[in-house]
Amino acid sequence: MKTLRTEVAVIGAGTAGMTGYRAAKAGGRQTLLIEGNVYGTTCARVGCMPSKLLISAADAAHMLHAASGFGVHAGAVRIDGKAVMARVRSERDRFVGFVVESVEGYPAEDKLHGHAHFLSPTQLQVDDHTLVEAERFVIATGSTPIVPDEWRAAGPRVITSDEVFYWDDLPESVAVAGTGVIGLELGQALHRLGVRVTIFGRGGSVAQLSDPEVLDVARSAMTDELDVRFKTRVVKVEPRGDGLAVTSEDTNGDQHTEHFSYLLSAIGRRPNVHQLGLENTGLQRDHHGIPLYDKRTMQCGTSAIFIAGDANDERPQLPEAADHGRIAGDNAARYPDVQPGLRRTPLAITFTEPQIATMGSSYSELCVSHAGRFAVGKVSFHNQGRSRVMLQNKGLLRVYAEYQTGRFLGAEMIGPRAENIGHLLSWAVQAGLTVDAMLDMPFYHPVVEEGVRTALRDLAHHLQHEPAHDCPCVDCTPAP
Repeated sequence: MKTLRTEVAVIGAGTAGMTGYRAAKAGGRQTLLIEGNVYGTTCARVGCMPSKLLISAADAAHMLHAASGFGVHAGAVRIDGKAVMARVRSERDRFVGFVVESVEGYPAEDKLHGHAHFLSPTQLQVDDHTLVEAERFVIATGSTPIVPDEWRAAGPRVITSDEVFYWDDLPESVAVAGTGVIGLELGQALHRLGVRVTIFGRGGSVAQLSDPEVLDVARSAMTDELDVRFKTRVVKVEPRGDGLAVTSEDTNGDQHTEHFSYLLSAIGRRPNVHQLGLENTGLQRDHHGIPLYDKRTMQCGTSAIFIAGDANDERPQLPEAADHGRIAGDNAARYPDVQPGLRRTPLAITFTEPQIATMGSSYSELCVSHAGRFAVGKVSFHNQGRSRVMLQNKGLLRVYAEYQTGRFLGAEMIGPRAENIGHLLSWAVQAGLTVDAMLDMPFYHPVVEEGVRTALRDLAHHLQHEPAHDCPCVDCTPAP
């Protein structure tokens, strides 16, 4: 076994790891990047980019069906599943190629392939071929989709989102377990492409939403189009013929068995930290086995080990992974002079239709941090002008601000153009704007953003009439 010595070792070459590697190198440190799998980030290979390719195909199919609402009548719609998936795979491979090309441009002596685990706070063993001695470490090992063992035992037709993007053709039917971002995005896209889809949700959650009013509208919007069964869990999965027998159970205990080509497990992702030998580092860990770390610095305790991206299970999104990696790499380079890095205002977007976005502090977070101290404004998109023009008049936006100061705190929404509105409102939060200052901004006509102005005017009204004892969170409980 050979021995390598370096100043910084980065474990994982995904978004967080690549960014951490570049930051540590920019800090003047000798840095080794270790990867146990293929190069190419989760986002490019099996995440945000291929999913948006599938969603774009679904949007095209949906517009053909929706055209009659405008008095425009298309001919018979034909969906070529093989062509759809060929484009998804081709463009996906193109995005992955850019990532691989970037990594291949790193000096050969800076890269090492193999699975790493800690032998001590200063030593890693990589497979059975290399001992790495380093002064500082960045853990950026990403995450893996969760599939319960009893489901996995049913065979290869129990899949995760990773496998979807390697399909050659669209299947006849798919059961989706989970009403989170991945389950809803892929479930709706497949439905619009002609696949029979049923989505099972153990509770009543919808993507990342926590506001009870927005959640109610979101559940209604999803069930209007999709076969979504809330408060229903998958209790048994068995191979049957050319597919699976999926048995579900509702809150009354009633069970129902149906046949599907695949079961897509979209019940969450697990950080890849359990095979790292963290017990040999002396780090304090939480009940999930994740090292305790400072969210401003990414430092684990007072050690020279930093953790970034999906591995720390904070905000599993590409922009957050990149920021985590930059902060971790910077601090690994300058250790022990560890400093807080830039943490941007939270922004999360789900690319369903209607789109879902949360920005700044969520409703559930404010019920803890600002109980009785924040006001709520809202607007429905049902009669909002531009939304009706586009036949996209579904959804609700709820906006939050602090009494006394009028400072804008955040928002949750489901509705048209949420990906754009989410950016505007998250920028307002990060800039520390008040509601009055936001209402002084320009609003064109007719645009969906006029709905934002309506919500802000409602919010301004409530800010001027602070109740003596009322708290918007009296009946607030975390989303199920």
